[in-house]
Amino acid sequence: MKKLYHNYLNEDHNFNKKTMIGIFCLLIVLTGIYGFMYEYIFYYFNGGMKYFYWRGGNFLPWINIYAIGSMLIYFCTYKVRKNPLKVFLIGMFVCGFLEFFSGLGMYLIGNGWRCWNYNQEIWNFGNIGGFVCLRSVLFFGISGLILIYFLVPLCFLLAKKINPNLFFIVAITLFSIFMADELYNLIVARIFHLPRAYDVHKAMGMHYVKFK
Repeated sequence: MKKLYHNYLNEDHNFNKKTMIGIFCLLIVLTGIYGFMYEYIFYYFNGGMKYFYWRGGNFLPWINIYAIGSMLIYFCTYKVRKNPLKVFLIGMFVCGFLEFFSGLGMYLIGNGWRCWNYNQEIWNFGNIGGFVCLRSVLFFGISGLILIYFLVPLCFLLAKKINPNLFFIVAITLFSIFMADELYNLIVARIFHLPRAYDVHKAMGMHYVKFK
């Protein structure tokens, strides 16, 4: 195991294209779930520890912006993975910009629509317009370290230990399930006026964070 981790840090991977697609699919699933779990726990404390709040707009526990951020961090930091400080700082700034401009874009295009608002949250020092704050960018930096030094090596290890075809099938199947959920709630349900995850969860009595 120690030798494998040493090789991960010091040697470039030699996976074929099919396996790399599987690795990226698995990372997208895992990091989207990771983001959901973070928000699920954080908003429990932010709401006074009375309720757990379902975050994201999907049936499954997965939030897309964390998966997008993880891919940005991977491509921006993989080559400097020997330097944890660079990984941390790049993760902070890259995902900080992603969060700020995603939030601002939704606010402008959606006529004031927000999926998050740091003006109404705890630990919001350095808050800029409710779109980004110091806590969030520090979390992104820490998450970048978790991604590069735990999740990516884990996926690489699985790709090496599991039969390549089986690994690809499992990874692409998981990815397809989560993407079908995302596309249904983001596009299909809107076009055909079908029940969305929010409607179903609300009918089940789940709590959602409401921003003003």
